[in-house]
Amino acid sequence: MSPSPGSVLVLAHVRDRAAVTVARALRRHGWRVGAGTPRASGGFVGASRAVSATHVVPRVRGTLEEFVRVVTAVVEAGGYDLVVGAGDDWMAALSHVADRLPVPVAAPPPEVVERALDKRGLTEDAHAVGLDAPRTWLPGEDADLAGVPLPVVVKSRTHWRPGTTRRHRVEAEVCGDLDALAGQLARIRAHGDDPVLQVPVRGRLGALVGVMHQGRLLGRVQQVAPRLWPTPHGASARAVTVPVDPELARLSEELLRRIGWVGLVELQFLTGKDGTPRLIDLNGRPFGSVALAEGARPGLLDAWVRGALDRPVPPLPDGRVGVRYQWLVGDLRRARTERRGGLVRDVGDSLRWSVGARHSLVRLDDPGPVAHLLTARLRPDDPDPETTAPADVVEVDALAS
Repeated sequence: MSPSPGSVLVLAHVRDRAAVTVARALRRHGWRVGAGTPRASGGFVGASRAVSATHVVPRVRGTLEEFVRVVTAVVEAGGYDLVVGAGDDWMAALSHVADRLPVPVAAPPPEVVERALDKRGLTEDAHAVGLDAPRTWLPGEDADLAGVPLPVVVKSRTHWRPGTTRRHRVEAEVCGDLDALAGQLARIRAHGDDPVLQVPVRGRLGALVGVMHQGRLLGRVQQVAPRLWPTPHGASARAVTVPVDPELARLSEELLRRIGWVGLVELQFLTGKDGTPRLIDLNGRPFGSVALAEGARPGLLDAWVRGALDRPVPPLPDGRVGVRYQWLVGDLRRARTERRGGLVRDVGDSLRWSVGARHSLVRLDDPGPVAHLLTARLRPDDPDPETTAPADVVEVDALAS
């Protein structure tokens, strides 16, 4: 048996589906995987057989002093070689405190992360390299909202910044009237962030995924999403891989070089009837449909962590075409709402699509995450440590491998 390449600590929220895929993929390539979450149960990822230990890690809020202290203690006690953040907040916070931790983190430098997560700045960088992107602008505090063209998309300029104290981020919203617009702007500002306005784009959601390494996008996987949840502006409930568009990939690679990005990345596009992909987001951490990318290009996540540790990265050809993905729970919720051809037919279609598709949680050889999903509301023994225990409590539990 070949020796393990090392140990990785994955930080995630308890309901993070992408973290489960990361743990499974890394374990399959020989890594020892630990999970850090804000709850004692370890959430979805902690319930996976791929995880050997779970740790309670405080959320990334405030000064981050406690976060740094706890992560350092966990890393030293668990013998981890690398720390990975499975959400924007975890990833950005790890980048921000990387020089205060005893091991590397799988994130670019903080100035690169800040630039990539800035919705307005990303649009400007996209235009500079020739990628299309919807017009995005900052509304002034005292701006006359009557002059804003409606409908308009209202987003947080960035989902995390140093000193953030709020627990949840404000999701993007399409506002069709002035009352909705004023309310969304107020919510984002109350959350401590700056809002941005964006011209709505109609089209099919798609993405280009890969690992940016030494200025090249490796292991490229392109996908389209025929079903979304929440509908009509949510995440991929279904997706399928398609041939990589060479021009889109070339411009995307140029954008990532301009930003200075390294590591795992997903660029999301909306493609309208005119056939033009328009960049709407950059995810620089594991994303909801990462199970599809790993399924189409096995070894993608292994290459990501190897690159973060400055180890040789194996050749990564483009991913296979025609690989399918499903977020089953999201697709069933969508079917209940959309009822394409009627409820029974749409639910049946969702179940048929699930056969042979890649899933975020569902796997017969690793039922723990689904079991956790089904029983989470029945767990009286899974307190939130922020309200029931001091923030410096660290619990380590060995799980069955």
